[in-house]
Amino acid sequence: MRLEGSGNGRRNARRLRKEMTPPEIGLWLALRRNEMGLRFRRQHSAGGYVLDFYCAPAMLAIEVDGEVHARGDRPARDAVRDAWLASQEVRVLRYPAKEVLTNLEGVVRQIIAVAIERRDRFEN
Repeated sequence: MRLEGSGNGRRNARRLRKEMTPPEIGLWLALRRNEMGLRFRRQHSAGGYVLDFYCAPAMLAIEVDGEVHARGDRPARDAVRDAWLASQEVRVLRYPAKEVLTNLEGVVRQIIAVAIERRDRFEN
């Protein structure tokens, strides 16, 4: 199943690619050169949302959450978004931006392991 975005989502994704945060940039560079040959998209439009990173064969979204994700109505909005993605069979992995900055290798290792397991499951 292909995960498509809306017109607004695609425009927003294009803008966000130009405004990536330092943790997102670091993770993007690490995911691009992974040794398993998995392909990731950055700022991928999905429905009315934009995913920080998406691995289509594994149906896996990766989110790098800054401090704002713990404030106000943001946790509830993220929960609604994650529920919609789950209804599309997409698994979401969330990482605090601080963890990406301080443990990039461990984060990438976990993402790759989950992506391989899911990719293999969907290919069979």
